[in-house]
Amino acid sequence: MLVTTTHNVEGKRILDYKGLVAGEAILGANLFRDLFASIRDIVGGRSGSYEKVLNDARETAIGDLMARAAELGANAVIGVDLDYETIGSNGSMLMVTAAGTAVVIE
Repeated sequence: MLVTTTHNVEGKRILDYKGLVAGEAILGANLFRDLFASIRDIVGGRSGSYEKVLNDARETAIGDLMARAAELGANAVIGVDLDYETIGSNGSMLMVTAAGTAVVIE
């Protein structure tokens, strides 16, 4: 399945619009990861553990989006938007949402 942030696919016609689809992933933060990330913030550098969590959440949200599009009979999702939010007490959870339009392209 093709997933793109653009509103069309160059060289392909959209044959049918199936509707809006979305996928979500909510992941809890880990106490030890938070501790090491805060140390990393003090000494500088990238936080690989948080980057992995963000990547996993994004892949999960896009996977859900693709599954919902397939259920509608789509073979592509266009105009995909990714949104990242922290939720819960003290921002203890990360939510990633992927939303777009399920379509059938030639």
